[in-house]
Amino acid sequence: MVASEIDQEYSAEIQLAFHALGEPLRLKVIEILHREELCVCDLCDRLQLTPSKLSFHLRALRQANLVLSRQEGRWVYYRLNRPQFEVLMAYLQQLTVGETVLTRLCS
Repeated sequence: MVASEIDQEYSAEIQLAFHALGEPLRLKVIEILHREELCVCDLCDRLQLTPSKLSFHLRALRQANLVLSRQEGRWVYYRLNRPQFEVLMAYLQQLTVGETVLTRLCS
């Protein structure tokens, strides 16, 4: 798959994911969920956040398909959507393949 095919196929998905990952608090959530699945209340405790503030960030991560949720009784549990991270890694990997062609200096 060449870069242009990846851009066309995944453009919106990639943009949404990188936008979601651009927020430091969301990166902290990702780091925590990397190790284990947690309910919202445990995430709030670890991050010292109110449920409403965390909910805003979890919604962005869900919309970017970076986390998955499941409800068990009245509790909602979150975990990483690892296949989506593989998509991001594949996108980044294609940027490291090949050589950069240098152009002539502008006059």
